[in-house]
Formats: sequence, C-alpha cells, structure tokens
Amino acid sequence: MKVYIDGTLYDKDVAKVSVFDHGFLYGDGVFEGIRVYNRCVFKLTDHIDRLYDSAKAIMLTIPLNKQEMASAVISTLKENKLNDGYIRIVVSRGTGDLGLDPRKCKDATVVIITDAITLYSAQLYEKGLDTITVPTRRNSPEALNPQIKSLNYLNNILAKIEATNHGVPEAIMMSQEGYVTECTGDNIILIKKNKLVAVPTWLGVLAGITATTVLDIARSLKMSCEEKPFTRYDIYTADELILTGTAAEVIPVVKVDGRPIGDGTVGPITKRLIEEFKKIVSKDGVKY
Repeated sequence: MKVYIDGTLYDKDVAKVSVFDHGFLYGDGVFEGIRVYNRCVFKLTDHIDRLYDSAKAIMLTIPLNKQEMASAVISTLKENKLNDGYIRIVVSRGTGDLGLDPRKCKDATVVIITDAITLYSAQLYEKGLDTITVPTRRNSPEALNPQIKSLNYLNNILAKIEATNHGVPEAIMMSQEGYVTECTGDNIILIKKNKLVAVPTWLGVLAGITATTVLDIARSLKMSCEEKPFTRYDIYTADELILTGTAAEVIPVVKVDGRPIGDGTVGPITKRLIEEFKKIVSKDGVKY
C-alpha cells in the first residue's frame, strides 16, 4: 500500500512524519474520512469543502487547492488499485518546535491514506446494535466546535472507552445542557410517527454528509424531516433509531441504556433508508 505525504507516495512501512509535527504534538490539524464504492468517491466535493472549512476555522493554510486535493486523492486510489474502500485525508499544522505557537510551523503536512475499512460486522447492520448514553459530555461549541474535524478526538475517545467498558460498540454523548448530540463517530437520527428528527448543528454536532444524504433520501420518499433538540426520553420512546457516518454508513440501533427502541428490532423505515442509500453511493460522487 502507498501513502501520499506532501506530494510523494511512500510504501506504508516507511511513510513517516516528524515527531515535531504539531498534529502529533498537539492534535493541531484537521481531517476527513471518505468512502469509495465501485471506483466512485462518494460525495468527494462535499468532503473536500468540509475539510477546507475546518482548516479555515483554525487558520490552517492547506498547500493544495481543492482541485489539486481531489486529484491527489484519485491518484492515491489508482496507485493502490482500490475499487472499494476508505480514504483518510489528514492536514496538520506541520513541523514546528515544542511550543504551542502555530507560527513556528512553516508548512502544513498533507497525508492521504487509502485502505479497506470495516467498522461494524454485517450482523449488526441486520440485527441492530446496542448503545448507552455516557457521562462524558460533548465538547462545548464555544470551547472546541465539533463542526471542526480536528485531529484532537480525545473527547470522543473518552466516550468510546465508556462504551467499551460497558460492552457495547457505541456511546451517545449529551450536550452540557443534557440534549442528545452525537455518538463518538456518528450522527444520530430518530424516527417517530414516520418523521425523521435530526440534531441541529448549532447544538454542537458535525454537519454529517451521510446524515444529510439520508435526510435527502427520506424527503425524496415523501417522509417528513425535522431538525430540533431532543433528549434521552425522546430516544427511549422513538419508533426507530439510526446512526449515520462515513465509516458506519447507516446502521440501526435497537437498544439504548437497556431499553428496546420500538419493538427491539430493525424497523421498516430504517430498512428502506439503508436500501436506498446503497443505491446511490456508487453514483453520487467522482468516478475514476
């Protein structure tokens, strides 16, 4: 496997960045995860736009323009002969010193990794997964806005540890005020009385590209969609519950905090949304 680093492709075993890189030292950088389906990079333009928005928010200058970044992604995929898989673009502040001052980092570091990924087993997509809500609160937007896909994911990892300690694969995180925000790596959408309800981004959640796609699919099927804050009570009493994300795609949740969602099985709307999502992923994007 070849890894792209600052314009050069390296074998996986020798692909390296400096230990003085501020991405390594301080999590000072941004990233994007993107999926490839049958040689189609799903929503590539949307992902690159979000990457550059994240970079702009932290005053990080990416040394490639958007078209050059897209070309680098495609070139890396072709070099690795991948028809299906996962792309991770990482842009760090670059090499500096041991101080915090980002001005000491002269040039950003760009890394593109392409590989296979399996986040959940096939059985969980069919049967649904169990989750819990956890004490670890989601970062406040005024402290570190979750809209920025930064390299510092410690907030998410702490919640993931709590899920692992309770024997479940995913954790639901709450806002400081007790509203549902998102999981450690996925957005949350509940379904109640044939209506999809998503968490508004102003509450401090990432504007998920997969979540937006699912809502668009639902609207095309004449389903009602709404974005509004909701609590654990709303989850407990939902008819169906899904998680969405680039790596996770669309996966059903059938139990939260020991409480079955609906009748405890994967619901008909969830099944339909998954079916329709699978139809578009190899069409809506950049083919190579």
